[in-house]
Amino acid sequence: MNSLASFTRMDQSTQADWDIIGEEFHHFSQALPDRIIAHLMLLQGDYSGFPIDRLSHCLQTATLAYRDGRDEEYVVCALLHDIGDTLGSFNHPEVAAAILKPFVSEANHWMVQHHGVFQGYNFFHFIGMDRNLRDMYTEYPHFTHTREFVALYDNPAFDPNGEMLELDFFEPMLRRVFAKPKQSLYSAALERMNQQA
Repeated sequence: MNSLASFTRMDQSTQADWDIIGEEFHHFSQALPDRIIAHLMLLQGDYSGFPIDRLSHCLQTATLAYRDGRDEEYVVCALLHDIGDTLGSFNHPEVAAAILKPFVSEANHWMVQHHGVFQGYNFFHFIGMDRNLRDMYTEYPHFTHTREFVALYDNPAFDPNGEMLELDFFEPMLRRVFAKPKQSLYSAALERMNQQA
């Protein structure tokens, strides 16, 4: 760690303080892919009763999408769609979607954010829920996109004998997708910081 800002209240911060913070943020944001990979690895060995562990499910989902010719952004969404399981036990799709939102299209963000309800078609009736809950979204523009993701990649990715490319295979794709946000509240400030770095 280098210099630290001097304020104790944010409303007393100065340009010099924010120059320090901006420099540190540049380095911190560059390491985001490393933190994502480390968090994804927390899913390894977590079976929770499923036929394969959560990391393997993510790898298998991404492998199916990759083998089907999906673009890198889509494959990375497939890889990270359940990354929220660790901290978002009751809302994992929203956690994954929040991580991806600045870096992916609206369609892919919506797909990740809602995939849990769409996957529910395959099991909600076993746990006393309405399997057709996804139907509340039939008029939404990304309904078909999300239904297809679950049907083709998320649903069949629980096969212990299914193909799973290694995380190392997907890492370059992840790094490219997370290299620069497409949309962020801080986009203009980030651009300025990157030019100064």
